[in-house]
Amino acid sequence: MASRIRESAGDELEENHEINVTPFIDVMLVLLIIFMVAAPLATVDINVDLPTSSATSQPRPDKPLYVTLKQDLVLNVGNDAVAREALGATLDRLSGNNKDTRIFLRADKAVGYGELMNVMNALRHAGYLKIALVGLETLPDADATATPGMQPAAAPASGGAPAQ
Repeated sequence: MASRIRESAGDELEENHEINVTPFIDVMLVLLIIFMVAAPLATVDINVDLPTSSATSQPRPDKPLYVTLKQDLVLNVGNDAVAREALGATLDRLSGNNKDTRIFLRADKAVGYGELMNVMNALRHAGYLKIALVGLETLPDADATATPGMQPAAAPASGGAPAQ
């Protein structure tokens, strides 16, 4: 218990029943500093060579539905040119109004990222959320020599197949 010194005369000290929180705060600050220093040390990055997957690739649909964005920004569904406003209606007609149909999106490599995102947004607004991007498979060595200083990210699917 803590005591309080009185200004008045007398030899007895009055007891103080208040909790002294100063030592408690000191202990909490020390613990906070310890945990702030120790927490980053607790997470250790361990290099692990993960095994390869033996999962089979997903089956391709019998009649894939391709949307192609050409270099001149013309949209094609299958082999037919389609206006951007009619994209949703055309896909509804070809997919039988099945919004779960996977749409394979191809774009010329000269097409800007913003234009590709506009087409993806149009597909999303039409209700088609399963979109697969299509690319050609290239060898990692060919990518490294074509663009010096760049590392290949991942190998796209082969032969114009969708990259999953």
